[in-house]
Formats: sequence, C-alpha cells, structure tokens
Amino acid sequence: MPSNDLQRLQTSVELVLAHARKLGASQAEAGAGKASGLSVTARMRDVETLEYHRDQSLGVTVYFGYRKGSASTSDMSDAAIEETVSKACSLAQFAAEDPYSGLADPEFLATDILDLSLCHPWGLEAPKAIELALACEAAALNQDKRLSNSEGATVSTQTGAHFYGNSHGFMAGYLDSEHSISCAVLAIDGSDMQRDFEYTVARDPGELASGESVGKEAGRRALQRLGSVKLDTCSTPVIFPARLARGLLGTLIGAIRGSSLYRRATFLLDALDEKVFASHVIIEELPHIPKGLASAPFDDEGVATRNRVLVENGVLRGYVLASYYARKLAMVTTGNAGGIHNLQVSNTGESFNDLLKAMDRGFLVSEMMGQGINIVTGDYSRGAAGFWVENGEIQYPVHEITIAGNLRDMYRGIVAIGIDTDYRGGIRTGSILIDKMTIAGN
Repeated sequence: MPSNDLQRLQTSVELVLAHARKLGASQAEAGAGKASGLSVTARMRDVETLEYHRDQSLGVTVYFGYRKGSASTSDMSDAAIEETVSKACSLAQFAAEDPYSGLADPEFLATDILDLSLCHPWGLEAPKAIELALACEAAALNQDKRLSNSEGATVSTQTGAHFYGNSHGFMAGYLDSEHSISCAVLAIDGSDMQRDFEYTVARDPGELASGESVGKEAGRRALQRLGSVKLDTCSTPVIFPARLARGLLGTLIGAIRGSSLYRRATFLLDALDEKVFASHVIIEELPHIPKGLASAPFDDEGVATRNRVLVENGVLRGYVLASYYARKLAMVTTGNAGGIHNLQVSNTGESFNDLLKAMDRGFLVSEMMGQGINIVTGDYSRGAAGFWVENGEIQYPVHEITIAGNLRDMYRGIVAIGIDTDYRGGIRTGSILIDKMTIAGN
C-alpha cells in the first residue's frame, strides 16, 4: 500500500478535527484505516475461494466537556466525514457527564514515531497464490492415503495504513502488512477421524515457512492423533506446547485489564506487587520489536508505547490500562489502548524434549476446546485432546477429556518454560509445564 494512502488518511483526520472544532467540541479525536489484500483457499486439490478485499474506516469521538459522542463511517468523502462528525456531536449532547472521559493526557503522547519495519508488501498475484495454496494442501494429502479429506489450505496477504490524530496536536500514522499460509486436514482410518492444522504468519513474506512444510506438518499432526483413547480421571502434570501456551497468558491480560479491575471482576483484583507466578517467571512487554506482529509506536490513543516488565520473578508489576480506566483507578495509562504489544515470556532453558523428560508421566495438550474460563474466580475447565506421556516419551493419543484447575494455582505451579518460543502472535512464549491439573475422563 503506497504511502500516499497515509497522506489521504491524514487529510481525513484533519477534516474531522477542524469540523469538530467548528461545532464547538472541546476535544476531538479520529482514527482512520485502510487495508487491502488477497486470500485464496484450495480444498481437495481445487480452488474453493478467491477473494480480494479493500476496506476503509473512520472513527470519530468528540467531547463537550465531560460529555462524549462517537460515530464511524466507511465513506471517506468530505461530505460524509462532516456528517459523521455532526452525528457524533449530536450524540454527545444526550450523553451523561463522565468526569473520567477525555483524550489521553498530552504528556503521555508519542513524540518520536519509530519506524518498526512493519510493512513488507508481498506483491502476490492470484495465479501464484493459487499455486501456493494447491501445493500446500498437496504436501499434506500426498503423505498418506489416510489423509483423505481436507478443510483446505489458505494463502492470504494484507497491507494496511493507520492514522490517528487528536485536538492535543497529535498526528501520526504508519503502514503495516501481514501474510500467512495455513492448512487443515483430516486423517481417516475406518471410523476414526482426526483433524489438525499448521500455519505460518509474518509481516515479511520472506520470513514465512514454505507452503510445503506447512502442509506436511498439518498432515503429520493429524496422522499422529489417529487411535485416540480416553483417559481415566486423574491428577497429573500437564504440558501446554508453545502454540497453545499463549492462551494461558492471554487470560492473564484479561484479568489485569482496566475494565476488569475497576468492575472488581477478576481473580487478580488488588494483586499488584503480589506473587502470582512461579519465581522464575518474567513477562515483559516489548512494543518496538522490528517486524513484531504486535509491535506499534503508539497505542490507539496516541500514547507512546514503551518497554516494561509486567511480571518480575513471579511478582505482578503492572496492569494493562488505557486512559479512561486508568483515571477511574487513580493510575496513569500504560499505553495499552487497543491491547498489548508483544509480550515476551522468559524460559528456564529446557528444550521441548527436556520438558517431556522433566514431566516423566503426564498429559501433553495438542488441542483446546470450549471457553470454560471464569476470569472472576480463576476457575479453568476446558475440553482437550493430546497425548499421554510415560517415562518422558509420548505413548499414545488422547481425546474427549477435560482439563481443570484454577489459574492462580496453575500460574504458581509453572515448573518450567521451554526455549521453543513461538513467535506467531502477540504473546511470545515457549512450552509451559504445570505441576498438576485434574484430568476428567472415564
């Protein structure tokens, strides 16, 4: 996406602020975005879908004192923008006063907009995308005759532009891109049917794994699950592999978010400076990693992002706050309007095989199902499939069980974190070994 798209977005944002000022708003802000991309899915050795998209949006928020009004549009014409601002101003007149509302305080706004190398266009045309998707799926299906069905292989590419401005004088934007290849296939042996998947994602297409390797891994994982059995109910150590371990820490972010804290609806209420993890756990937020999938020079309010430690030697050192709930909690924003920016989890030096040996006997998760997490109490109960481990080695596949525990106990019970860090998301962590969870089966 050319940089002149940023210029057009800036012009739109400037028009918003000028019209809001004309209508008497005491403060105003606008975020504008454009994205375009291509997506191809091949299924059963044929093209199933071919999609091209181009989207744009503009969000407007105005303040009249402590009264707030918001509106949005996908029409970026001058007339539509002015009408959207007028609607936001009209809505503000009916809003109740909220003394905590308003723009981010000026002293927190970013002044040095870092170039984080977030935009690397692929230039992928439809014929090549189709070729890649077909080759990815073929690599999966050709491995074994038991791989006889497929949910498809998808190749996608997207490039976007984002711009934000407010009446404090902040005005900045950046370009970004994201590309991916994924594949999901079914292994069938008689009445036994198992599904699994693999994917690769990166901002730079040169850093994607090959489509063939993605397909082969998807097929291997599906085959590995054939012959799954149920376990008897027991209490045992559990390993969450890196690709699933980030979900455990995603729940942490929900528990220390400003809205949860203010509503007193979190199991980590008033836990700041308390030990909530095992002593060896360190979790840092690193927003400025070049090409990072969750990197950003500023948050959705224009607040500068910065490196910080969320968990230090097991002790919770920070919350995840935007300006509104920060004010309600008598704190200051942490630059997390819109979410977190690259959580990096420490490791304890072991390889994945080392973790299996350390566990000796227990359950290795390969898939999680359902949403059985109570963020208020920390109770955790989800459907799962995976593998039973004896003497530090995988023995046989397992399905139709539930794993349960409480997140407070699970976090404190982290025995080790592997060096097999998965970088395919905003939370970067290796596999996690937890000392004990309940397996509900037969």
